[in-house]
Amino acid sequence: MSQYASTTRKTAWITGGGSGIGRELALELATHGWQVVVSGRTQEKLNEVCQAAPAGTVSAKACDVTDLDAMRNCAQDICKENGQIDLAVFNAGVFEPFNGKQFDTATVMKTMNVNYAGAVHGIDAVLPGMREARNGHIALVASVAGYRGMPLAAPYSASKAAMISLCESLKFDFDELGITTTVVTPGFVKTPLTEKNEFPMPFLVDADVAARIIREGLEAGKFEITFPKRLSYILKFMRMLPYALYFPLMRKGTGR
Repeated sequence: MSQYASTTRKTAWITGGGSGIGRELALELATHGWQVVVSGRTQEKLNEVCQAAPAGTVSAKACDVTDLDAMRNCAQDICKENGQIDLAVFNAGVFEPFNGKQFDTATVMKTMNVNYAGAVHGIDAVLPGMREARNGHIALVASVAGYRGMPLAAPYSASKAAMISLCESLKFDFDELGITTTVVTPGFVKTPLTEKNEFPMPFLVDADVAARIIREGLEAGKFEITFPKRLSYILKFMRMLPYALYFPLMRKGTGR
């Protein structure tokens, strides 16, 4: 039975909600009894999500996740208009293929600021209200790329690994506060973010399918939501290998 089973509509806040997984998750939650607020930097994209959802179920608030004050203000506005935030999904993310031979600090820091710091800012913004209510659910959308360092993805893998570790560590404290924590680790999902990839993407999942899996996992209160299982299990196995085996196998598998 869903931990959110109730006659009262619950409020969810999704960052990176204008496209990809965030957009589809907003629509998925909206059709299953949630009041959803989507955030992102582009108001036009957010408005399109609102229009695609059942009338009155999704609203939009433009917000840059790298701006801590803006995130705090956004959370406060949501609480004033919708009541307590029951579920916060910090999903905003960027990815750029990265060749370490031409190491670019700006790309590394941009990725960390959006993916990791953006989630940190989100936690900061919703934690006071959830702590006071001794209730709430915080979900970080990481990636299977965070299980180990991946070729051509150094900044992305590093940011997602940091998100996984952060969520694991916070769970011990948040459990005592009555706050549920979830880390979402998708594989390849068909989104605007992955369209730029010029390499094969095994077990590619459509964004609406990903959204359904995430929604079901969130409502079940799972700590980890990972998919597709075949890719997740392969990479979880690779995570256990010693470096002497991991690097040769990864080179063979990716040609790197």
